[in-house]
Amino acid sequence: MNNQDFVDALKTHVVTAAVDDTIANLAHPPGRRVSEEERTLSDWYNQLSPGDAANVRKALAKVSHQAVFGLLAVIDGVRTIDDGTGRFELTYLAQARTVLNNPE
Repeated sequence: MNNQDFVDALKTHVVTAAVDDTIANLAHPPGRRVSEEERTLSDWYNQLSPGDAANVRKALAKVSHQAVFGLLAVIDGVRTIDDGTGRFELTYLAQARTVLNNPE
């Protein structure tokens, strides 16, 4: 796996999955004892027009993308979460060790 494979996998298995899972949970909240908050959100979502539901999906996609982008910015060191004295290293281990965010 290289850094592009990692980003592509994140798009599929994190960003898109988060949107799909959230929409599924909005449409049909899981569990036997659905909280009042979840039920209220589900009722709201299920009464939306198809166009409004599509806009909710688009907004969730933007939020999901921005959250992952922000995390990757932290890992790459262009967004700091500490005093900036250290750095993160993202490593993929398989048959070989590959640093996915190599500064070079």
